[in-house]
Order: sequence, then C-alpha cells, then structure tokens
Amino acid sequence: MSDAPTPTTRAPHDEDEFRAHARAFLAANATRRVELGEMPAYIPRELGQDFQARLFDAGLAGLTVPAVYGGAGLTKRHLEIFNEEAVDYWLPTGLYTITIGMCVPVLLEHGTEAQRLRHIPHMLHGSEIWCQMFSEPGAGSDVAGLTTRADRDGDTWVLNGQKVWTSAAHYSAFGMCVARTDASLPKHQGLSMFIVPLATPGIEVRPLVLITGDHGFNEVFFTDAQIPAANLVGDLNGGWRCAMSMLMNERVALGASGNSLVSGRADVLIEAARANGANHDPAIRQELAGLYILEQVLGYVGLRVRAAAESGRAPGPEGSIAKLMGSRLVTRAGSLGLTIAGARATAWLPGDDEAASVVKAFVHAPSMAIAGGTSEIQHNIIGERVLGLPKEPEPFKNAPFRDIPKN
Repeated sequence: MSDAPTPTTRAPHDEDEFRAHARAFLAANATRRVELGEMPAYIPRELGQDFQARLFDAGLAGLTVPAVYGGAGLTKRHLEIFNEEAVDYWLPTGLYTITIGMCVPVLLEHGTEAQRLRHIPHMLHGSEIWCQMFSEPGAGSDVAGLTTRADRDGDTWVLNGQKVWTSAAHYSAFGMCVARTDASLPKHQGLSMFIVPLATPGIEVRPLVLITGDHGFNEVFFTDAQIPAANLVGDLNGGWRCAMSMLMNERVALGASGNSLVSGRADVLIEAARANGANHDPAIRQELAGLYILEQVLGYVGLRVRAAAESGRAPGPEGSIAKLMGSRLVTRAGSLGLTIAGARATAWLPGDDEAASVVKAFVHAPSMAIAGGTSEIQHNIIGERVLGLPKEPEPFKNAPFRDIPKN
C-alpha cells in the first residue's frame, strides 16, 4: 500500500454544520439500536470494512487525528458532537476497536513520522486491520512477565515465542507486539514494542474457538520471524511505556468511548421487555431501571475520561473505573436479557434468531471482565491510584528478569 487514501469529503469545522453532516451520515448509513435488537457479539469483516470506508470518505474517521495522517483534524468537541448524534445507533466499528482505538493513539504518541505516514491513513480507512500481541500462556494479567524474545541480528529483530488471546489476528495485516529485548534488566524495563507484519515467514496464527462458536481469538507463534529494525516503536527497552499507553486506551475504548462496546444495552432491553409484556413485571422493571442508571453513570464517567483527554492528559485510572463498570453492565444486561426472553432462552425453534442472539450475548458477557485487563487488575489499579491503598509486595521488583523464578 504505497498511496495513502484520502477522504472524499472534509467534515465542516463549524459545529452546527458538523452536527448536521454527522446526523445525515448516520441516518443514511447506520441502524438504530432499537431496530437492531440484541447487538451481535462479532461483526462480519466485510460489513465492518465497508462501513469504516464510508465513514472515512465522509471525513468522519479519526476526527481528532491530524489531516496529514488521513484524519479530520478536528477538535475533541467535534468528537463529542458525533458521539451525541451516534448514541442511538449501532455502528459496526467494533472490528476497528483495536486498530483505531488502541494502535493509532500509540503510533501518534510513540511512533516515528515514517510509521505514522505509512500506516495511519490505511488504518482509518479500514484497509489495514491491526491486533495487539501482549498476553502469553505464562503472562496474562502480569504482562510484564512475558518471555517472547526479540534478538537483534543486523538490520532485523528475530522474534521467538508465543502469544495467546490475540483478537483479530486471523484477519489482521499488522500487529503491535511486546517482546523482551534485554533479560538483564528488571522485567518492566527490558521490553520493546514492534510493528509486526503478520504475513512474515515464521509467524503462525492458530484459532481459538469460543463457547459461543465464534472465532475471535487466536494463538500466535513466532519461530525465528525476522522483523525490520525500523519497526521498533518508541525507545529500545521502552516498550512498557508503550504498552501502558495502549492498555489505557483499550480500557477507554471498551468502557468509556462515546459509542463503546458496552453502550446502548438498556434501550434495547427496554424495547424487548415492551415487546413481550415483561415490562409489567415489577422485578424486571426494577432491573431495567438499575441497568439504565448504571449505563447513565458510566456515560458520565466516559465524559470525564474524554474531558481529561481534551485537556491533553493521557487516560488514567478513570479508564479502569469505566472498564470495570462496563464489564458489570454487560454481565447484568446479559442476565436480564435471558430473564426477559423467558423459556425461549432455554430452548428455541430453528430460525428464532432473536432468542439465539440473547443466549449468545449472555454466554459472551463474561469475556468483557477479562479483555483489557481482568476485573481484579482494575480493582488493584483503582485501589492504588484512586483510593491510595498500598501496593502489593514486589519481592523481585529490581531483580534482572532472568533471575526471577518462573513456572
């Protein structure tokens, strides 16, 4: 991909004109949540790519990303306006939660100018899908304990190791991979981040099929995979800083963005309850009210997170609060969906897509408590950085990684 795509239309800077532009685009291209019913857990690749390309051509992709990288070059206020208009719509953009919500911000903050110019326009257009390669079989919640190695060999880095639970790796063109580049340093200091083309010889992607029957996660194996030296993101052995930037953005994308993966659940369930008369059940009404309140409060937390970003601050512990509460919201919504569906959630006739979708949402909901850092990790972050509680003991904090006992 040598020629970077450019939007067909530039979104207007005037806020009223921008709102009208966004409103018209959504009415013509998106589906209202109440018309959709239960939101799908996974989005067909073709549908997501087509919508992202239309969003890009309308000048509405990467609203705050500088125009030189294919973005709209607008303000956080324009992003807020778009989110206000989009709140009632289901947008099939989840395919790009990692690409645009996590990888683009990391490239903007830590990438070289050549990396930004080469990749970000294609990412915003949707022609490049990216993944992040952090977790390993022995390093899940403790990402800094990873053992995948990157060894320098002339103009290349040679990767060896394994990643797991890698979302979208099976159709990603690139991934951001954190690997250990110096085992003589403490575990948080000897890591580096790389842009990894997944078509590189020596990289194997194997599917992980979930209980829902969906294939969203993968294992990725590296066997002497050679990555150009120019693909280093940020400083050598400075990968932990890049990783924390990505994880903070991931928590915001999952729980605090204006059209996040956890928004719009209450309205859908209220309509479902009305459709089968369950809204007259006082217990269900109480649960619906509680879910609606939780969603509204989470929305206000999201406003706080985005206001901090507007002032130039990187995502902080507020992102962990949003992520934790978003996980709880999705779990409650999944359980309430089963209650509203009644016996149809236990056994349904072939072709009853609505009942099947409700059950799939319930079974899929627990994964939200793992993605982006487990709920236990979020509790630790909130306890330490918000409540001021003491950190957990770290007996090997300053020890070289190679000297730390491992399983």
